Order: sequence, then C-alpha cells, then structure tokens
Amino acid sequence: MESGNNKIGVAVIGVIAGLIVGGLGGWWIADMNKTETNNTMSMTSDQKDGVVVGGALMVRSKDIVDNAAGAKNVSTLVDLVKKADLVETLKSDGPFTVFGPNNSAFAKLDKATVDSLQKPENKAQLVNILTYHVVAGTYTSADLRVMAQKGEMLTTVQGQMLMPVMENNQVMIQDAMGNKVSIETPDVISSNGVTHVVTSVLMPKS
Repeated sequence: MESGNNKIGVAVIGVIAGLIVGGLGGWWIADMNKTETNNTMSMTSDQKDGVVVGGALMVRSKDIVDNAAGAKNVSTLVDLVKKADLVETLKSDGPFTVFGPNNSAFAKLDKATVDSLQKPENKAQLVNILTYHVVAGTYTSADLRVMAQKGEMLTTVQGQMLMPVMENNQVMIQDAMGNKVSIETPDVISSNGVTHVVTSVLMPKS
C-alpha cells in the first residue's frame, strides 16, 4: 500500500514539474517572440519612413548631417559643409529645410570655382553659398507646392530669398539669379528637419 502511494506521489510530482518547466519554457519562448516582434516592428518602421538617397536609407532617427553622410551622391556637399564649419549648426535642433545639391550639381560649376571655395581664405564665401540653401523651419514638398501656388517666398538663413515655382506640374526652386532648379529627391525627413536633394547649386546675388 505504501509502495503504491509512493508511486502515485512520484507521478504527481512529475506532472507538476512538467507543468512548471513547460510553463517557463512557454513564457521564455513567448518573451523571445515578443522581443523579435518589437525589433521587426522597429526596423519596419524605419524602412517605411525612410527614403533611399545615394544608396543609403535616410531615417527619421538621424539628423540631417548624419543622414547625408551616408549618401554617396551628396558627398561633395557633405565635404563643403565640413569645410565651412556648419556641421554643428545642421546637427542642432533646428528645424531646418535644406535644399541639398547632389554631386552632379557641383560638377556643373567651373572646377576652379569649386576649388576656390574650399580654400580657407574663401570660407566666408562658401558659408554664404551654403547657408543660401538652408531655410529655418520644415517645408515639405506639399508645403512648397502650396507656396508656389500662392506666390510665396522662402527666406534663407543667408538672408536672401528662394521662390518655389510650378513648372509642368512639378515644384521647382527659383534662386535670386532667376535659375529654376528641379528637386531630384523630395522629403528626406530627418530628426531636425527635411532635405530636398536638388540638381543644381542655388546661387544668391553677390
């Protein structure tokens, strides 16, 4: 009789242990699945919100400078921003709207001019040109379209004006010299503003 009770007791203990282990195992698996799901959701959110520029994914969690640093097609602009000591400014809270010329835009300029702008003695001129591409505030392509329809203008950090204009139902940016520049990649959203990659360098009045 006692032997039978022992066998029953062992069986009950075995069942309880199995339930505990199974429960812990199930909790651990569920927790792991939850973590993986959260990571996947975070990654998906970045991919959903990001725009690919120059082979790199631009994401909202990075500032304007850090996003631009990963894009191969705006490397000239990034180098010039560093030479002009504007990195910290464009990494600040902002918000800013940047019309960022791609490498092809700078290639349209006379090489001697671009080389000259990079000399220490011409830093003020470089800053003047680069800050002409920056506007305080966030202006998406939708905002620019509305401004173009209303004939409104943008005041740049440099102090002169830019005008959004419509041409063939596309938003373009007209500089102080009357040049109309097309937007290659609009609405690159960063943590401190928005960048529109443009195909020519915007020129202020001298």
